[in-house]
Amino acid sequence: MCNCCGINLKLTYMKTVKFFLGALALAAVSMIVAPSVNAQENGNRDENGKIVRGPYLTNQFGDNWFIGVAGGMNFFGDGGYKPAVGGALDVNFGKWITPAIGLRAGYTGLTGAEWSKNPTVLGTELNADKDMYKQKFGFAYIHADVMWNISHAIGGYKETRLWNFVPYAHAGFLRTYGRAGAEFGDNEFAMGLGLLNNIRLCQRLDLTFDVRGLLMNGNHHAGNGGVAGLIQTTIGLSVNLGKTNWTRAANWHNPEDVEALDAAAASAAALAAANAALAAEKAELQKANEALEAKNNDLEKALAEAQANSGLKEVGPAAFYFEIGKTTLDKKELEHLDFYLKNVLPFVKGKTVTVITGSADKKTGTAKRNQYLCEKRAEYLKNLMVEKYGIDASDFAVRTVIATEGDASLSRAVVVSFE
Repeated sequence: MCNCCGINLKLTYMKTVKFFLGALALAAVSMIVAPSVNAQENGNRDENGKIVRGPYLTNQFGDNWFIGVAGGMNFFGDGGYKPAVGGALDVNFGKWITPAIGLRAGYTGLTGAEWSKNPTVLGTELNADKDMYKQKFGFAYIHADVMWNISHAIGGYKETRLWNFVPYAHAGFLRTYGRAGAEFGDNEFAMGLGLLNNIRLCQRLDLTFDVRGLLMNGNHHAGNGGVAGLIQTTIGLSVNLGKTNWTRAANWHNPEDVEALDAAAASAAALAAANAALAAEKAELQKANEALEAKNNDLEKALAEAQANSGLKEVGPAAFYFEIGKTTLDKKELEHLDFYLKNVLPFVKGKTVTVITGSADKKTGTAKRNQYLCEKRAEYLKNLMVEKYGIDASDFAVRTVIATEGDASLSRAVVVSFE
C-alpha cells in the first residue's frame, strides 16, 4: 500500500491541510463568540471600571488541579482516502500554574476510520451506498499540552466566569493498533493545536468542549507515508481539585499583620461611627441656632415696632434729690435713677450730650460751700452713670446752678437731660 509517488504525496498533504484548517476554523468561531459572552461579565473590574489583572500569588502544589473525561468523534485524513467518523475518548489531568497558563497530559484515541476504494487488511466489506470500503483501526495518542486561558489573560481573572476559552499547543506519540496482519508505524511523533472551551457548572465541575487538530506521519497506519491529519471534537466533564481560586498579590497580607489590620479596621469603624454622631449633633445644633436666630429677629422686630409705636418721642429731664449737705444719693433716689436710666437709655440713641446740672440752696450755707456741693453732686452722678451704666464720659456736659428761689429741699438736686 506504500505509494511514494509525488502526486499521491501532494494529495495527502493538501487533504491534511484542509483538515487542519477546518480545526482552526472551529477554534476561530469559538474565539469570535468569546467577547460577546465575556461582555456579560462585570465582576472583575475596579472602582474606576478598569479590568483587574495580576500579579497573583504562586499557588501551592496541591492547588488548581483538574481531571477531565470526554467523548466525541475523530476524523482522519490521508492520501487516497476519504474521512469517516470514528469514536473518540479523551482522558487527561493537569494543573494551572497561573490563572492564564496551565499544563496538561493525557490520552486521546479510541478508533479511527477512513473510506477506501479498494479493500485492505483494515477493511474488506464493501458499502453498497458509497461503493467504498471502510477502513477501521484503533489508536492511542499520549500527549502533553501547554494551555493559555485567553479569557483570564485578556478579560482579567474571575473565578465565576461562565465561559473560558483556552487555546493550547500539544505534542506526543501516536500508536496505531487493532488489526492483525496490518503494517503500522508504531509511535509516530504527532503535534498540533487545539481550543478547549470550559463552561462553569459549579465550583468543582466544568462542562468541556474540545476541538483538536493533529498532524502526524502517514505511516501511522498501513504505511501510506506522507503527512496525515486528524480533527477531534469531544464533549465531557472536568473536575477541579484542591484550591480552585487565585489571590491577587495586591490583596494579600502577611498573616502576622492580620490582627493589626483587624484592629485598624475596627478603629476606622469606630471613628466613622463617632463622626456620624458628631455630624448628627452638628445638624441638631445648626437647627437650634437657626431657630434662635429666627426668634431673635422676631424680638428685634417687635422691639422696633414697640419703640416706633411708643409715645416717647422726646426724653424729658429727671431730677435726683440729695439730703442737706450730702453729695451722694440715698437708696431711694438710687432706685429712682436706676429705673429712669433703664427705661430712658434705649430711646436716646444718637443723642451725644448728656447734661448734668448740679444745684444747691442759696438760703443755707455760704456761697463757697454751695458751689462745692453743686460740683461734687454733679461729678458723683456723672461717675455713677459712666461706671454703672456705661455712658461714654466724653458725652457729658456738666453745669452748676445755685437756686435763689423756691423750696430749698427741691433745690438740693442734680438734673439729668439729653440733647
